[in-house]
Amino acid sequence: MDETRRVLIAADKFKGSLTAVQVAERVTAGLRRVVPDLRVEALPVADGGDGTVDAAVAAGFERRTVQVAGPLGQEVTAAFALRGDTAVVEMAEASGLQRLPAGVFAPLGASTYGSGELLRAALDAGARTIVFGVGGSATTDGGAGMLSALGARFLNEAGDPVSPGGGGLAELASADLSDLDPRLAEVELVLASDVDNPLTGPKGAPAVYGPQKGASPDDVETLDAALAHFAEVLEAAVGPRAAEYAAAPGAGAAGGIGYGALLLGARFRPGIEVMLDVLGFAPALDRAALVITGEGSLDEQTLHGKAPAGVAAAARAAGKAVVAVCGRLALEPAALERAGIERAYPLTSVEPDVAKCIADAGPILEQVAARIAEDRLR
Repeated sequence: MDETRRVLIAADKFKGSLTAVQVAERVTAGLRRVVPDLRVEALPVADGGDGTVDAAVAAGFERRTVQVAGPLGQEVTAAFALRGDTAVVEMAEASGLQRLPAGVFAPLGASTYGSGELLRAALDAGARTIVFGVGGSATTDGGAGMLSALGARFLNEAGDPVSPGGGGLAELASADLSDLDPRLAEVELVLASDVDNPLTGPKGAPAVYGPQKGASPDDVETLDAALAHFAEVLEAAVGPRAAEYAAAPGAGAAGGIGYGALLLGARFRPGIEVMLDVLGFAPALDRAALVITGEGSLDEQTLHGKAPAGVAAAARAAGKAVVAVCGRLALEPAALERAGIERAYPLTSVEPDVAKCIADAGPILEQVAARIAEDRLR
């Protein structure tokens, strides 16, 4: 077999249609329709948001499940991934929008308590390095719920715990982080996110992401004020670093859970960079001549820290050719080229009806992959 035709598939999910694992399977099938003996290596990727645990499991991590609190306090079965003493924890597994009942939002009351329970489960499993992927959250509580699950206490004037969610932080009178799980001081905690927003303000978590979680303009104002108050009370409890973290890149990630993670000593890194390291992307890249990346929609957001941009940047640095698959393409060829992607192949190039592309994404993606093989591997 000609090694120059070895292909690496490193694509993210097509949200609402295909997981990253399914994308890799369908692309492989389509390529092999044209080149049956093609050497293909699949490395599903994620940028820290939903699908991150699945990507780690596909790369050889063990899936561990645990019962934790969902965003409204209901019990849910959530997973994290473990290999050796490295854990990949995805906050959306416990506190994501998908954990809310269909059509239900709780912008003021949703809590990250279950995410803290997931971190605690990773510690219980012996993790010494925890990659904490954040994104897709149902919450805007600044990580207060997560910190509570790990031993912090947030009390109102009466000395009772404040109500769950970002809205409850308006009644916060005192914060005590002295009883945080001591194991947190002994682990490397990496905050993996594709956004670098601060906690509050015009670019903060409530203003930018609150509406996606059902927050009205009044809710956004309430949450922004509550999170600002949260940071002020924490400053009294732990000192100036509380204010510094609130303004730091990544503090506003996933409804402000990034802020809570920074208070725990986390180091912020772009999610796709962390995940490529964890998944073993570099050696797989060395073995490949062509890289196929992608996600559901290639658009302006892709260029700002999403998985395909990270894959393409790493591949270009290694002198490898990159093409992309996607459901929808909203980038001009020049923008793709600047990102390191030679060409994009959208599902809509085969089936113009977007609804059909979403419903039949798998078979259409196989056709798209066959086109890539015809173009690049004949």
